[in-house]
Amino acid sequence: MGITSRMVPTEDASARKREIEEKLKQEQETLSFIRENMEKSDQLTKGMVSILSSFESRLMQLENSIIPVHKQTENLQRLQENVDKTLSCMDHVISYYHVAKDTDRIIREGPTGRLDDYLLCIAKIQKAVEYFQDNNPDSPELNTVKARFEKGKELLEAEFRSLLTRYSKPVPPILILDAITVDEELEVQEDVVLDHLPEAVLQDIICIAGWLVEYGRNQDFMNVYFQIRSNQLDRSIKGLKDHFRKNSASSGILYSPAVPTKRKDTPTKKAPKRPGYDHDLRVKHPSDALTEKHGAAAGKDDVLDIEIDSYIHCITAFVKLAQSEYVLLAEIIPEHHQKKTFDSLIQEALDNLMLEGDNIVSAARRAIMRHDYSAVLTIFPILRHLKMNKSEFDTTLQGTAASTKNKLPTLITSMETIGAKALEEFADSIKNDPDKEYNMPKDGTVHELTSNAILFLQQLLDFHETAGAMLASQETSSSAGSYTSEFNKRLLSSYICKVLGNLQLNLLSKSKVYEDSALSAIFLHNNYNYILKSLEKSELIQLVTVTQKKAESSYRELIEQQIQMYQRSWLKVTEHLTDRNMPVFQPGTKLKDKERQVIKDKFKGFNDGLEELCKIQKGWAIPDKEQRNFIRQAQRRVVSDAYRAFLQRCANISFTKNPEKYHKYRPEEVEEMIEKLFDTSA
Repeated sequence: MGITSRMVPTEDASARKREIEEKLKQEQETLSFIRENMEKSDQLTKGMVSILSSFESRLMQLENSIIPVHKQTENLQRLQENVDKTLSCMDHVISYYHVAKDTDRIIREGPTGRLDDYLLCIAKIQKAVEYFQDNNPDSPELNTVKARFEKGKELLEAEFRSLLTRYSKPVPPILILDAITVDEELEVQEDVVLDHLPEAVLQDIICIAGWLVEYGRNQDFMNVYFQIRSNQLDRSIKGLKDHFRKNSASSGILYSPAVPTKRKDTPTKKAPKRPGYDHDLRVKHPSDALTEKHGAAAGKDDVLDIEIDSYIHCITAFVKLAQSEYVLLAEIIPEHHQKKTFDSLIQEALDNLMLEGDNIVSAARRAIMRHDYSAVLTIFPILRHLKMNKSEFDTTLQGTAASTKNKLPTLITSMETIGAKALEEFADSIKNDPDKEYNMPKDGTVHELTSNAILFLQQLLDFHETAGAMLASQETSSSAGSYTSEFNKRLLSSYICKVLGNLQLNLLSKSKVYEDSALSAIFLHNNYNYILKSLEKSELIQLVTVTQKKAESSYRELIEQQIQMYQRSWLKVTEHLTDRNMPVFQPGTKLKDKERQVIKDKFKGFNDGLEELCKIQKGWAIPDKEQRNFIRQAQRRVVSDAYRAFLQRCANISFTKNPEKYHKYRPEEVEEMIEKLFDTSA
């Protein structure tokens, strides 16, 4: 056991030793390999260093050879670039000397049809001018290119004028009417575009205008522009006026665009027929009196209506055309010159319209001087239209000179002043119309003064707002300028009441011309009744009652008073049928001669009076059928009842041997005679 134990470690040590020795041997071999490799590496390193040293030496030699060549080449390149630049500059400079020659043909032929090429040519000339001014201001070439530039600019200006003149045409009247006419049946109105110039032409004009402003330093083209366009604007309006007159004369009235289709702008040709009136009561169109007085041709009132409508159309057309002109102008004229140019452009057309308006005012003034107050009615539709369109007018003229903007307000003021004067003088003329016997209706019917006065007032009703404002414009109270519609309405109501009051006083005075008080009563009755029915029919009564609540009842009282006054004329007939002086007798008693004569006189007085009145009053007239029947029936009843009672009292009295001589009429015949009163055809 012990020997075995000692032997094991010895074997292990030997094995361990052998292992170590083997490893040592391997390490030595490795070390030898490394040494060999290091020696080889050293040799390679030495060889590489030798090669690099040789290469460096060669590079230094190459560099010493190449650098001078490179520097020489670089200098040559720089010299070449300088030569090229010099040649380019020379070519550029030389080109300026050839600009005049190169552009001569294009400049002479002008820009028509080739505006872009022409502007490029002008740009070349402009650059040449700038070059010579900067580098050789004393050279003759500068004068040459300057002259060529000015020539080119002149031709551009001429082209601008030529394009505008050639393509600016008056707007066709039909197109204007389409643009200004309001169709009440359409909920959304179609906006009619007024194209004044073809698009291609417009773009050329815009291009030329831009060049003239930026390079031409020229504003004369703006004068050319407004002169040409001003002429076309004026021609457009005149063309519309001529078209309107021709078509109105041949096919009827073209109504104003500012009013409904059922027009009430101008005086109606005839007064509407009054209810219960059998014949015309000499109600005339306001211009009829003028026609009769001065021998004017028939149809003058139609011409007047056409002139009014024509003027109203032209006012509306001016606003529409001026607006479209400003849209066109804004594309061509520089912004800071637009308002001034527009102001100049519209002057001719605006002045002509204002002159025409002044002529209308002057005509109304002359008519007033010869006491033809109905002529002022021509002002009302125009004045209403001007006031309705004033805000749009002001907007259109915004930015123009104060003198331009004040033209329409001045015309409106003139119309209001002359209109108010005519209204006041008309009221005075109604009051002061002379009582001429030859001018009084022989049949006691409605006086011409009454019918014309009522017609005048009825036509005022169509323009009640305008007339009220017209009267208010003449007020001098501190509240002037701030009148309300209600205030104006009260003013017009007071005016109408004043006219009616003056008319009533004048009629009362005229009625005294008649020698027969009954005819005087019939005359007043007819006139009062005509006034009342006219007021009710035309709705004037509503305006009258604004300031006179009892106007209607007052007229009814006046009418009743005149009926009673007329009925008194029959007293001289019916007084013969009363019991006054009638003899008292007993049946069967023989009357005395004196008593018989009394009865005979009563019959004779009744017969003569009845015949006389029927003969006279049959020629009188009561146009109102209802009133005529009422008066007839009332008188027939009174006379017939009295006559029947008288005949009954005389039935058993023997007062004559020839009773048929005195008892000429049966009661039925008397009634028939009275039924024929106020009937000239009977």
